[in-house]
Amino acid sequence: MKKNITKNMTIEKVLKLDEDLAEVLMGFGMHCIYCPMSLMETLEEAAKVHEIDVDFLVQKLNDYLKQKNAK
Repeated sequence: MKKNITKNMTIEKVLKLDEDLAEVLMGFGMHCIYCPMSLMETLEEAAKVHEIDVDFLVQKLNDYLKQKNAK
């Protein structure tokens, strides 16, 4: 069963799905994703702080997982 990422997931939970998703997050300018406090933030909260469209971010994270799982 494949799991979809949602904007309500914490950064920690996203990274537990696949550590390589850190590259996608850092590509959006989220360079502090391993800070203890940021791991507890939801994607929506982090996107707001970084002025990122959370729906676009979630789409890119899910696209990455789909591509990786298709290999």
